[in-house]
Amino acid sequence: MINRLAIVVVVGALAFAGCSSDLPDDKAPSGGSPSSNEASSSSDAGTSKFFDQAEYDRQLAFRNATPEGPAGKPWEQMLQPEMVDTAKFAKPGGKYTFCFSNASVDNPWRQVGYKTMQQEVKLHPEITKFTVLDAEAKDDKQISDIQSLSGQNCSAIIISPNTTATLTPAVEQACKTGVPVIVFDRGVNTDCQATFIHPIGGFAFGADGAEFLKEKVKPGGKVLALRILPGVDVLEQRWAAANQIFAGSELKVVGVKFTDGDAAKTKSIVTDYIQREGQIDGVWMDAGATAVAAAEAFQDAGVAVPAIVGEDQQDFLRLWADEGLTAVAPTYPTYQWRTPIIAALKILKGEQVPKEWVLPQPRITGDTVKEYVKQDMPPLHYAMCGCEGMPGYPGPWK
Repeated sequence: MINRLAIVVVVGALAFAGCSSDLPDDKAPSGGSPSSNEASSSSDAGTSKFFDQAEYDRQLAFRNATPEGPAGKPWEQMLQPEMVDTAKFAKPGGKYTFCFSNASVDNPWRQVGYKTMQQEVKLHPEITKFTVLDAEAKDDKQISDIQSLSGQNCSAIIISPNTTATLTPAVEQACKTGVPVIVFDRGVNTDCQATFIHPIGGFAFGADGAEFLKEKVKPGGKVLALRILPGVDVLEQRWAAANQIFAGSELKVVGVKFTDGDAAKTKSIVTDYIQREGQIDGVWMDAGATAVAAAEAFQDAGVAVPAIVGEDQQDFLRLWADEGLTAVAPTYPTYQWRTPIIAALKILKGEQVPKEWVLPQPRITGDTVKEYVKQDMPPLHYAMCGCEGMPGYPGPWK
């Protein structure tokens, strides 16, 4: 089966249905997409090549599914798993060399995740060597990296692909070595890997924010949608879900703007819309790294911050808790970086694992936000790291 989160017709959302942008979740397209200043807004999400009704329904249903696995350890839990036999990979005795081809560590989310993965490795003395190659967000480098790792006597190869289609042949070649391959975070267009690990997906993320605004903003209210980049599966799926929900509501989406993930640009866009519209009643975002900048634009204008969608980074959670904002934080939890290490160990012991390991994808609400505020952590530390109980916390994450 082709991984549903790897192709746009299949998933697309952190997306990993008929076509794929072949772009990582943090990379801009080289051309052929709307400019970073404007976003085309269709009132019919169903016309988007990134919208797939079956996958949309699947992900939204996953939000209410009861996970299997140990309580309090969502990085070990799984949603409706179809287990597969891994006996052919069994290699008892330990002294494992784990090899990791990482797309990049070029943003805070990936940095927090990678630190968490490193600490997970330290918990398992049977892993005697951890070899990591950073592709620096470059496809050709990652292809070369995977080829290099395939010849280094690895016990397991873990891959977070930089892009989908371009990295697929490299992953397939790694699978041919007979070494178990674990793909996580972003998908590829093959099912040769022993397991593919990811949270629920982008439709669920986008829907969480849009449903919240539909509930909190009065009919006829004006919503500003802020996006990072066009043409990226992970982000396009989030917007396709939100657009679907807004189209079925009485809310008025007055603007869909790309911010390039830049705080100053975000603040400028929001300020412009406050002046243009007179009032903005809700802000939807496809990623929350600049949510604080969006909120500050309202504060600078001397008006109340409206209902807003952010994410689980500390600066936003603190502002939310301190100011009593009306907010929600969908998450793409960084605790998923622990799971590939755990999965690789299970596979090398010949234990069954899910072919598609779908992790819970929680959201933070007004009732729970204070539980996730960590005043002593950096502003862009992600709360869903699953790292608080790990030895040495919080040192490595600072």
